[in-house]
This record gives sequence, structure tokens and C-alpha cells, in this order.
Amino acid sequence: MTMKTHATLALWRACLVLSLLAAGCGGPSDPEDDSQQPVVCPSDSNPFADKVVSFTPGAFAGFGQDGYPDIVLGPPHGGGSGMGSLDVLSLGKRGEIVLELTDLGVVDGPGVDLLVFENPFSNFSETGFVAVSEDGQTWHEFPCAPTDYAGGNPGCAGVKPVFSSPDNGISPTDPSVAGGDGFDLATLGVARARFIRIRDSGENSYGSTSGGFDLDAIAVVNGSPICEWK
Repeated sequence: MTMKTHATLALWRACLVLSLLAAGCGGPSDPEDDSQQPVVCPSDSNPFADKVVSFTPGAFAGFGQDGYPDIVLGPPHGGGSGMGSLDVLSLGKRGEIVLELTDLGVVDGPGVDLLVFENPFSNFSETGFVAVSEDGQTWHEFPCAPTDYAGGNPGCAGVKPVFSSPDNGISPTDPSVAGGDGFDLATLGVARARFIRIRDSGENSYGSTSGGFDLDAIAVVNGSPICEWK
């Protein structure tokens, strides 16, 4: 056997061992190996909440529960500066809701990244704390001043009127026209989030089944497809 033949045989044996260990030397790849498959995301991404993870109503909640959970999913139904929407879910005193974005997650981009829509009008508002999480376990809450009425309750949701509605053509993801309260992930030093928690401040009007923060919807302003996060 020549030296060339020995070298060829040795190379063939090496290739055989490597192919068994790692499907190398030109061997076929594992069709079930997701790491080798291209990521294909939906062509149209939904910027609204897709799912309610949990809802813990507080005292004086009840309004909107007949339409729950769909009533807080999808786009806002704003009534403008003079009238509050009835397409809302009342959280009640210190009630809490957690929403999940399964299509388009929030990412830190220029300016406002997330809009939260309540139904304030004229001089009437009901405030809530907003928190975000990437995994639904570790939460980051935006500072909110629910008793600073003179200062406009900075950092709280439920302060600004909602103008966007499905029937008026106003974009629900444009902070300059949509209305609602804007939140910038840079405030918290957070890069991205797919869970949104809203909690009634406990400093609102109570006494009926429409007490507390009334959630209409949330909308992603700066986002990226969840499928690309994995």
C-alpha cells in the first residue's frame, strides 16, 4: 500500500468519525435543528396586546367585565378630550392587570416606546402605575406621582385623553396624534419588554362598579417581532 493510499484511508476514517459526532465532512444536517433554520416572522405585526395573563380586580371594579378579555385587546376606542370611552375595563381600587405582547414586543427606540390608553376627559382622570417585563417575572415600574394633580401626575397612565379610534383613521401608534400616555423604556434602562402590568394607583374615584383606572388598550410605538428574540 502506497503512502498516498495510507493518507487517503486516514482521511476517510477521520471524516467518518467526525460525521458520526457532528454530522461533518459534508454529512446531512439535522432537519429538526432550529438553529440552522431561518427565522421567518409574520409580515404584519400586531402592535396591541394579544393576551391577558392575569386580572386581579380591586374593590368597585366590574364595568367592562362582560366584554373581558377582548375589551382590553386590540386598538383603543378614544372619545376625544370631551368624552371618555365606554370600551374599557375598570380595575377597581388598586386592581391590577398583566397583558402580554405575543407578536410585536416593545423595544427602546427614539422617544416614546409604548402608549397606554385610559378614558380621561376634560379635567377628569384616573391614574395608574405602569410596569414592564421581558420574562413576566422581573418587573420594572415607571415612577408615577398620582397625587401631584397640579403637576399633571407625571409618569402615570390615565392622564391624557385618547383620540385614536378604529373609525376615525387616527394612528394609534403615533404619539403625536393618538393621545394616551407615553412611556420610554430608556427611563428605566430597559432594552425590551413583552409583558405590561397596569395597577390602579388607589388615588382615584371609587364607589361604583366603574371605580378606578379604566383600561382601554395599549400600543407598541417602537417594537420588534417577538420571533426574533429567541
